[in-house]
Amino acid sequence: MKRITKYILFLFSLSITGALQAQKPEQIFKAAGSPPNPKVPISWNKYYDHAGISEICKKIAAAHPDLCKLESIGKSFKGRDLWCLTITDFKKGDANRKPAMYIDGNIHSNEVQGSEFALYTAWYLTESFADVLFIKELLADKVFYIVPTINPDARDNFFHEANSQHSPRSGLIPVDNDRDGLVDEDGYDDLDGDGNIVMMRRKNPNGRWKQDPIDPRKMIQAGPEEKGEYELLGPEGIDNDGDGLVNEDGYTFEYDPNRDWGWGWQPNYIQGGAYRYPFSIPENRAVMEFVMKHTNIAAAQSYHNSGGMILRGPGAAEDIGTYNAADTRIYDVIAKKGEELLPGYRYLVVYKDLYSAFGGELDWFYGGRGIYTFSNELWTSYLMFNKGNDADPSAPDPSYAFDRYLLFKDAFVPWHEYNHPQYGKIEIGGFKKNFGRMHPGFLLESDAHRNMSFSIFHCFQTPKLSVDSVMEKELGDGLKEITAIINNERIIPTHASQDEKYRIERPDLISISGPKVIAGMVMQNRDLNIGAEQKNNPQTIEVGNIPGQGYVTVRWIVQGAGKYTITVDSRKGGVVSRNF
Repeated sequence: MKRITKYILFLFSLSITGALQAQKPEQIFKAAGSPPNPKVPISWNKYYDHAGISEICKKIAAAHPDLCKLESIGKSFKGRDLWCLTITDFKKGDANRKPAMYIDGNIHSNEVQGSEFALYTAWYLTESFADVLFIKELLADKVFYIVPTINPDARDNFFHEANSQHSPRSGLIPVDNDRDGLVDEDGYDDLDGDGNIVMMRRKNPNGRWKQDPIDPRKMIQAGPEEKGEYELLGPEGIDNDGDGLVNEDGYTFEYDPNRDWGWGWQPNYIQGGAYRYPFSIPENRAVMEFVMKHTNIAAAQSYHNSGGMILRGPGAAEDIGTYNAADTRIYDVIAKKGEELLPGYRYLVVYKDLYSAFGGELDWFYGGRGIYTFSNELWTSYLMFNKGNDADPSAPDPSYAFDRYLLFKDAFVPWHEYNHPQYGKIEIGGFKKNFGRMHPGFLLESDAHRNMSFSIFHCFQTPKLSVDSVMEKELGDGLKEITAIINNERIIPTHASQDEKYRIERPDLISISGPKVIAGMVMQNRDLNIGAEQKNNPQTIEVGNIPGQGYVTVRWIVQGAGKYTITVDSRKGGVVSRNF
């Protein structure tokens, strides 16, 4: 009998193993734009904690060793790895010399889906490489550095501890907000132990709130001549320290990772959320050190939530002059394409359309490194019914109808009674922490793909250089004039105006090897023979910038016939050579 039981269990295990394996290619009909039978099957309709992210990163790297390298760029405050996936065709060129796009997500603990969007990008690029010619050509020319989460400690706290959709927003430094000498003794409390921090209400004939007659789950304010039914008591909590206040301690804005960057940084009394000094947070410092080492990064994307926004700097009005007209035009072209690719998303400027933010990540990337950077605020209520606008506060809230008809009330904790030790008989209910700022599962992959497409468009527009044409002219006495046109096919220049202004990165180097070089110069006007001679080291001409969708012209006077090679070496534009 035992043998029969073991045999049945063995057969059962085989059937389960077979079910978990990828389906056979002949069983699948490819949907346009999606990998039909990926080596790493991943469900993109859910969220992953740090352990889940780590596992996905390792699987992608193991399945695609010629396209993906995995490394830890540092440790979080609690010792978790900050994983970075380097995605490129490692068989084509030096990955460190290709123009690069940097992507990260989840700088704020409750702004989580940026991690999934970043991971989706790595997964899609590697899984589509074999079948999609555009991806193959892209990864031959470009490299992606993808860091899915730069705040893994707070991410895991948000997932595994009782929180609302707004807590903890930022870092995990407990704060004594009521200054009684105790920290975190009066924060949110999960009263009913369901893992969600929702709202408390109490019946009160003098209250100013009532149930919405269309959907009684929703609380609306009573009219000026109406009697209310309830008073709202705020998020779940107890006055643990007996000072008469609920929820005044806890994880707060005292520590905001997006106020820690070394551009326009201000201390906490000016900019709430700033910590000790720029890059005092270990996760941000690790990112900074990685970016400083990778001078090929020409474009960047940081994912936040929510509101459906494509944001660029400046973060504060004091920095208006940093973003000059030339660079703003480039930002505009890329972001306007983003509005086409991302229905419901709006292109905005942080300080002008939202608020002032000092010490932000996107301002350091651009202001400190000359990298064209966007910060997308993921998720917009437009995606619920493909209409509406988050910018209109007077518009009806579609959340309740969306939850009712498309999520079947899965996102809402029904109001239920609870005997509160201070308030007496109350009711607890409201939206769960996985709704409001976060995508529902069935919309997660769709928006991940669209945001990835925007990042790919951005990366595609990083410099693509070529030695476009070369003209030779005999001068007599064994001398020859060689004129070369160096072209940049894409809209992003090799040096942003900010980069040129502060000489953040070295000039581009255009060199000729083979003949003896007598003189070298940059030509301002080839037709009129106007140029600026470089007297030192004339065989390697230094050029301040190769403009987007433009070119530069250089000229050498050389001695001796024979073959020669012209090489362009640009930190953000890559290295190209051509033999003659």
